Amino acid sequence: MKKSTLKTVLSYVSRHKFLLALLIIFSASFSILSLYIPIIVSEAIDLAVGKGNVEIDKIIPLVIEIVIVAIITAIFQWLVSIIANKITFSTVRNIRQEAFKKLVRLPLSYIDSHPHGDVVSRVIADAGQFADGLIMGFTQFFTGVVTILATIVFMISINLKIALIVILLTPLSLFAASFIAKNTHSMFQKQSVTRGEVTSIIDEVISNQKVVRAFCHEEETLSDFDKVNEKLEKHSLRAIFFSSITNPTTRFVNSLVYAFVGGFGAFSVVSGTMTVGGLTCFLSYAGQYTKPFNEISGVVTELQNSLACAARVFEFIGEESEKDTPTNTLTSPKGDVTFDNVSFSYDKEKTLIENFNLSVKSGQRVAIVGPTGSGKTTLINLLMRFYDTDKGEICIDEIDAKTLSRKNLRENFGMVLQDTWIKKGTVAENIAMGKEDATREEIIEAAKACHAHNFIKRLPKGYDTEITDGDGQLSLGQKQLICISRIMLSPPPMLILDEATSSIDTRTEKKIQDAFAKLMKGKTSFIVAHRLSTVKEADTILVMFDGNVIEKGNHKELLLENGFYTKLYNSQVEPV
Repeated sequence: MKKSTLKTVLSYVSRHKFLLALLIIFSASFSILSLYIPIIVSEAIDLAVGKGNVEIDKIIPLVIEIVIVAIITAIFQWLVSIIANKITFSTVRNIRQEAFKKLVRLPLSYIDSHPHGDVVSRVIADAGQFADGLIMGFTQFFTGVVTILATIVFMISINLKIALIVILLTPLSLFAASFIAKNTHSMFQKQSVTRGEVTSIIDEVISNQKVVRAFCHEEETLSDFDKVNEKLEKHSLRAIFFSSITNPTTRFVNSLVYAFVGGFGAFSVVSGTMTVGGLTCFLSYAGQYTKPFNEISGVVTELQNSLACAARVFEFIGEESEKDTPTNTLTSPKGDVTFDNVSFSYDKEKTLIENFNLSVKSGQRVAIVGPTGSGKTTLINLLMRFYDTDKGEICIDEIDAKTLSRKNLRENFGMVLQDTWIKKGTVAENIAMGKEDATREEIIEAAKACHAHNFIKRLPKGYDTEITDGDGQLSLGQKQLICISRIMLSPPPMLILDEATSSIDTRTEKKIQDAFAKLMKGKTSFIVAHRLSTVKEADTILVMFDGNVIEKGNHKELLLENGFYTKLYNSQVEPV
């Protein structure tokens, strides 16, 4: 899993070949110049203590050289940081972009069966954690590798014996870090998964805050959150504890190496085989040689967390998208719709709709009624191909809907749902979702047709008022009127009204029904409704129960049958 994740990460990073080349060049320049400074310092020290007299005239140029090299080194370090950030956030941007593309292309069955908060956590939090590890990797790994190689060369040139001892002992710290890192990956995985659970609970509570408070469920909700939060604390503490012992372990090994170099070098100075400046330079190199091992060990540890987070994002991106293999195109449809021996269920172990048949002629208004869970909305989901049938066919003008692209199919349907959706933007922009090139006059006419114009004019900036789905400016009924305006703006060949007026007062509903009647004239229309008063004028009423049509006819015919529909209707009619 780690290898495949790392391979995927490298495939994203490799898109920035030019920046990677610059990063390597600047990292090498920074490291080499950093190592050049101790050479100049050692020369200055030898000039100060070598002959008993301080040679100021020779030391001053060296000091100036040190300052110049230090400034150039700082510039290269700054450039390394900028390029590393650019590569990192460009990579994370691309990953998030692909994750969001996947989100809008996933089948609804995935969205319905996975916690929304977990999906958000993968795209936002996990991608962010991955970015932190990638930045550390870029800024410390490249410079670390170059520093190690360069210091080996410089140390060998000063004293081969001491250099070999340092080279042989220091990698022990890296092996220790690697051993610890291997055992922390699974802990970071658990931490990442649990973080997604926490996000899911928060998302759920925010979305349903009114329900939680109405049922006085605050304490139970807090208890559920505390359990998951404590689990996150447990996994986080274990992951951080084991990862935190990496640095002290490596520093302990490196400190021993440094102490050995200092002691051995001191004897070399006393014996005359090394100058004081040479020892100072060697000690500096020993410190710079061991430092990257500390940094790389930290990078390795951080990468365990990053790869665990990246794996969750890539798992999401790797989910199978909705498949479309269109072989037909629907153009200027008449509106004949046929359900031919259709079977479907969300849970394959529980039957919902089985061997369902229905024939709707062009221009007919078909109402679908029945108790909750009878399969009304499921029929609409199948008709719009939000879900595909398990068996049987749904045909539009004798063309199997599965041979059409979903885009082509849905372009020929106008749909108003019970659940409203308002995007961030102006009122006019929200209405114009039905026709993006609509003029202001067309938008106003559409709003007037569904009786939304009056309340829109009362908003602070009228049609130019900025709204969002949860800002509280609009009531649920007003949001629904805006959604209906979208259909009024660009009436399609066929209509689906799924509880389209459920949140609207009775008086406004009657006016909208008149507007709908004009809109539906000559168009095949499907109306899902609980209020039976809204379906009296339908040409055909389907009464559904447990996924089957148990009664069929118009309003008068069904009342005369004195069956299930009659009971439903009478239960909604107030006694005089």
